[in-house]
Amino acid sequence: MLNKKHYPLIRTIYLYLFSLIGLALLIAGGVRFLEMGLKAFVFTEVERQERLWHQQPPHAPWSFPMPIPEEIDTEKNQPEIEEKEICLSEAEKKQFDRWMVAFEEWEERRMEIDPVAVRRHREASSSLAKILIGLPLFLYHWSIIKKETGNKENDQKENKV
Repeated sequence: MLNKKHYPLIRTIYLYLFSLIGLALLIAGGVRFLEMGLKAFVFTEVERQERLWHQQPPHAPWSFPMPIPEEIDTEKNQPEIEEKEICLSEAEKKQFDRWMVAFEEWEERRMEIDPVAVRRHREASSSLAKILIGLPLFLYHWSIIKKETGNKENDQKENKV
């Protein structure tokens, strides 16, 4: 009697599909790592603009009065803004001083962070996660496929003999 194993079509589709998904994750993670390495060591000017945007000075903590379109002097093409003296209470001054201290501390912490390095770390963790998920997924399902196709080949050889 022949010991012939027959696997349903749905199982074969499942194995090939998950092998393909694992391979796609592996390739996507590898490509991202390669891209990140090329940007860091070969094409170093790519990230220069990103660093420049993060060195932009912050906005003022208060808003200036904006003119209403009717207030714009069309002959001079400049808005006419009334100068007013701003009077703050002692509580508002203390609140503003506390805000300034907090803002300066935040500014110091922000200047210590390299936005390009932060983005690289984010991309590296994402790429590594794809590789760590994709590699075992691909290897496991592909090994089952190889084992089954090896069994089919052995069965076919035995049938010929």
